[in-house]
Amino acid sequence: MGSQVSKPLEFSKIDAPPDTAAAPAKPAPPATPGAPTSPAEHRLLQTCWSCRVLSGLGLMGAGGYVYWEARKPMKMGYPPSPWTITKMVIGISIATWGMVVMAHPKGKAYRVA
Repeated sequence: MGSQVSKPLEFSKIDAPPDTAAAPAKPAPPATPGAPTSPAEHRLLQTCWSCRVLSGLGLMGAGGYVYWEARKPMKMGYPPSPWTITKMVIGISIATWGMVVMAHPKGKAYRVA
C-alpha cells in the first residue's frame, strides 16, 4: 500500500530519432533579405486597411497617453525635468509611429526612375 512517492523511480529509455534518410542532405539556400519567400505570401499591413487603421490608432492612443501623463506635473505647476521632457518626446514618437503605420506601411514606397 505504498504511495507513488515511496516507490523507486523507473527510468524510461528514450527512443532513437526517426530515420532521416528521406531528408535532403543540403537544405535550400535562404531567401535574399527583403524579398518575399513565395508569391502567395502577402504582407498583412499592406493589404488589410482595417489592420493598418487599428494598429495606427492604437499606437497613436498609446503615444497620446504617454504624452499627457508626462504633462500632468507641469499642469500642477512643477517645472519640467529632463525625464519629463524625455517622456513627452517618447510619447510624440510613438504617436508619429502610429501615423506612419496608417499612412505609409513598409514596402509601399517605390522608386521613381
